[in-house]
Amino acid sequence: MSKSVARLKSMKKVADKIDHSSKLRTNIPAGMAAAGPPLGPMLGQRNINIAAFCKDFNERTANIKQGIPLPTRVKLNSDRSYQLVIHQPPASYFLKQAAGVSRAAMEPVRETCGKITYKHLYEIAKIKQQDPPLEWKPLKDICIMLIATARSCGIEIVKELDPKEYGEFLQDRKKVVEEQKKMLQEKREAKMLRTA
Repeated sequence: MSKSVARLKSMKKVADKIDHSSKLRTNIPAGMAAAGPPLGPMLGQRNINIAAFCKDFNERTANIKQGIPLPTRVKLNSDRSYQLVIHQPPASYFLKQAAGVSRAAMEPVRETCGKITYKHLYEIAKIKQQDPPLEWKPLKDICIMLIATARSCGIEIVKELDPKEYGEFLQDRKKVVEEQKKMLQEKREAKMLRTA
C-alpha cells in the first residue's frame, strides 16, 4: 500500500509541473500599451505585471510609428516572467496603406475600395516573410495569401496604375464612403428609436 501511495505522490508532483496556460494573442497599437482595458484585464488574468509589460512593449516599439496595430504573442513562464514576440503589422493594414484607403469595402466582392500593383504586393510579401509563422513559407504562398486578403478587403490588384486616374477614383470613393457612413448612422438612429 505504501508503494502505491508513494507513486501517486510522485505522479502528482509531475502533474503539477504541466503548464496548461495558453499564449495571449492580441493586437496592440505600437507605443500605446496602457494598463487600462482591454489590455490590462487580459494581462491581470494571467498574473503578468501590467506596468512592467506596458513599459517593455512601449520600449520595444519606440522606433515604430505610434498607433500601428502589432500582433503580439505573450507566453507566460512559471516564475511569472513572460516571453514577448511582436510580429509585423497585419496584412490588411499594409494593403490599405498601399492602396491609400483608411477603410476597407463594406461589400468586398461587389465594390472596390482601392487598387494596388503586383509590385506593392511583392513588397508587402517580403515584409510579411519576416514574421515567425511565415518564415519558412515560400514567397509564392505568401503572395497567394495576400491576394485573398486583398480581395476580402475589396482591394483590386492590377498590373499598372495610372496616378491621375487613381486620384480621381479615390475622390469618387470618398463620396461613396460618406454616403455609407450616413446610411449607417441613420440605421443606428432608427435602431435607437425602436429600443427606446
